[in-house]
Amino acid sequence: MSLAHDLETLGRPLLDAQLRHPTVAGIARGDLDPAIFRSWLEQDHLFLHDYVRVFARLAWQAPDAHLGDLVELAHSTFFEELSLHRALAAEFGADLAGAVKGPACAAYTDFLLTSAASYGEGLAALYPCMWGYSTLGRILAQDPPSDPLYRRWVDAYADPAFVMLTGRVAAMLDEAAPDPARARAAFTDGMRHELAFWDVPG
Repeated sequence: MSLAHDLETLGRPLLDAQLRHPTVAGIARGDLDPAIFRSWLEQDHLFLHDYVRVFARLAWQAPDAHLGDLVELAHSTFFEELSLHRALAAEFGADLAGAVKGPACAAYTDFLLTSAASYGEGLAALYPCMWGYSTLGRILAQDPPSDPLYRRWVDAYADPAFVMLTGRVAAMLDEAAPDPARARAAFTDGMRHELAFWDVPG
């Protein structure tokens, strides 16, 4: 079993907890209070800017074979994923310019940026976000929300292109071969941050 697959098995209970979370369940039904999603979008906008920095920090340490992969992931996050967020933010009236990190966002980004000081452990720490959203997107797309705005969000993470990016991170993680115990700890902490991130600040 590859390390990435082992981590996915380890993380499945926390992924299931995300599926049960009221925010995710509301997205799945398409009836989430727009104010909650607006606040989530503001937090995720801030998160994604630091996520780009995480990829950049890992790229600085990456073997030559994967430098381009991490630069492409940073580029995709900054230009494609953030573009989606700006479009949805406009629909929901989110204040991206005035957004301030809540406790969950600040804790998660601090964790990721600190973890990225180590190439292998940094990949394990960020894998919950890539694998988690890809898996959530594919699960929610099986019975997509009726609201077209929430469906657009689901479709973005169910997209085969995002699945491919997740697979590339999994391959890099396996190749990096960090200490398994430390990788599991970093991955589990990342999954806990993912779950906490759905607790949207008021």
